[in-house]
Amino acid sequence: MALLRDWGRTLIRRTGRPVAQVQKDSDDPDVWRVRVAAEAADWETVRAVLDARPDGADRTDMLWAVGETAGVERWIAEVLEAEPDAPLPRLVAGFRYVNWGWEARTGARAQHVSREQFQVFHERLRQAEAWLYEVAEREPGWISPWYALQVSGRGLQVGQDVARRRFEATVRRAPHHLRAHQQQLQQICEKWGGSHEQMHAFAHESAFGAPGGTPLGQLVAIGHIEQWLDLDEGADTAYIGRPEVLASLHRAADHSYRHPDFVRRGPWLQVLNTFAMAFALAGDGAAARECFEATGGKVTEFPWYYLNGSDPAAAYEKLRASAGR
Repeated sequence: MALLRDWGRTLIRRTGRPVAQVQKDSDDPDVWRVRVAAEAADWETVRAVLDARPDGADRTDMLWAVGETAGVERWIAEVLEAEPDAPLPRLVAGFRYVNWGWEARTGARAQHVSREQFQVFHERLRQAEAWLYEVAEREPGWISPWYALQVSGRGLQVGQDVARRRFEATVRRAPHHLRAHQQQLQQICEKWGGSHEQMHAFAHESAFGAPGGTPLGQLVAIGHIEQWLDLDEGADTAYIGRPEVLASLHRAADHSYRHPDFVRRGPWLQVLNTFAMAFALAGDGAAARECFEATGGKVTEFPWYYLNGSDPAAAYEKLRASAGR
């Protein structure tokens, strides 16, 4: 470990920048703790960590970490049988089955997903929704089941009206819930049956309708990245380099991470990574460097997996170098 630290310090001295490393979890140690417990099939620790955190955006992050963990679908079945009236096991099972469903579908375009994959995908999502609705009925104040229903609903193609109602149910309970807004933005993207115009309008309304310093400014940057991804080579660079696009990125940055009320906890690192990517693609090296420096080489999988799904850190490194940092 000492050799690794020394090597890292040497590399920083030679390149002037820290080594890029993917950060699987947020800076909340309980997210890491609950993920480790889920991997070990340690339900008592999973429950203790989740019970200690009031239902909200931070608890959503912890539930998502459990839901991403392979094998939870096996041991949670025994918990459900042992605790038939408890909402928390159903919530955990719902989050896992949402993730497990998307794992079956994969991230491929629809035309490259087999009929069998879609069948498994939909079966798992329908089971997830049954549990999540049970939890929502038993605990009407909880945010997390409605957030997970946003994700499952997109996969089940529930339609824009139902999806909007699920989003509204989440934000009634947590108005500035970043993950919920991210899911709704995806829901109205052109690739999911919406349009670029809807997406940008929603991003702008959400970002600037919130107080300064919230992470919702990230939505503006995501919207521009999404449209950039949707365009052919050449047209993509021309789009994101437009003066009006760059101006909107700066306005969103001023209202979010540059605002004095912005707090570096929760999703702050993902916000900075997203703006780093957007500014670098737009050719604003100074603004991109500001973000890259603030991240300190800590890479979030989103949005970098858009550029390199197998190695997000490599995508980060490439654009960081292009920005002159």
